[in-house]
Amino acid sequence: MKRIHALTSGILSALLVSAGIQESMAQRRPNTQFAPYSEVGVGVGTSSYYGDLAGYRAAPKATFIMLRWNAGLHYTRHFTPRIAARAGFTWARIAGDDYTFNKGNGGGPVQYVRNLHFRNDLKEFALTGIYKFRPDGRNSNQRAKVSPYVFAGLALIAHSPEARTPVGYDDPNTPEADDSRVWVKLQPLGTEGQGQPNYPKPYSLVTLAIPVGFGVRYKYNDDFTIAAEVGYRYAFSDYLDDVGGPYAATGTLSGLSAAMADRRAEQFAARKNKDRDPKLSDLTLNDPNAFTTTTRGAKGILSDGYLLTQIQLIYTIPGKIKCPPIR
Repeated sequence: MKRIHALTSGILSALLVSAGIQESMAQRRPNTQFAPYSEVGVGVGTSSYYGDLAGYRAAPKATFIMLRWNAGLHYTRHFTPRIAARAGFTWARIAGDDYTFNKGNGGGPVQYVRNLHFRNDLKEFALTGIYKFRPDGRNSNQRAKVSPYVFAGLALIAHSPEARTPVGYDDPNTPEADDSRVWVKLQPLGTEGQGQPNYPKPYSLVTLAIPVGFGVRYKYNDDFTIAAEVGYRYAFSDYLDDVGGPYAATGTLSGLSAAMADRRAEQFAARKNKDRDPKLSDLTLNDPNAFTTTTRGAKGILSDGYLLTQIQLIYTIPGKIKCPPIR
């Protein structure tokens, strides 16, 4: 009986000592649980357009030939050391011009003769997921010093393409356009016959896009991060540039709609107002189809898209202060 009591006492003592050691180690072990945190940021950068007036086949040229601007705000929530989600609003201008893109050697004769141009201010609201290749520490103060990342998501875009009226255009219904080459909105004009009998309805001024891209984050201090980012947007619309299908049949359009729809006969570049001769005469002489083609845009091949680059300044929102464990 004494042996059993001694053995029981020994086991109980060993268990108590073991529990005490584990409790002490638990108190001394650092808290490794990740504390989610949030950020807000601003960004500015450049915008490039790809579409019927700046083809994907010449992507490097399209990227740099008509750079425009963008600015944005965003909110980011970091859920794990590597995973975050971002909601952002970006205002970006894109532009394209047949004359500018095709005036040099190797320019397409049909596109040069077509003589179309546009600008479009895009208002983009995007939700994206972010994956960081270098994980953060357990809280926002222990963010990785340098962290490359990739992102992808879904964006909603509001847009309205515009173009300049022709030189010397005179329309009693549009007096502000007379001789002043003002910018006018293109979608209400139905430049490819949209809205006319036996033609499609006008294209929507709201569309979706898929944003994908990559960037690099640099922790400047506990409060601020600087990031550089490049992101491409593939739009679900072929009319960010107002060009997507064939010319409307002769007599379908009139007034300002007709003037803005077919600008092949204009001697001057529609946007730059520069004389297109003698190249225009040479091109039409060598390729008579440049004037007779019914193709205005390459419908159904690829939707329009745009590329945004940004430099971002990001502020880390302070989290709750956690008291150290009592020892």
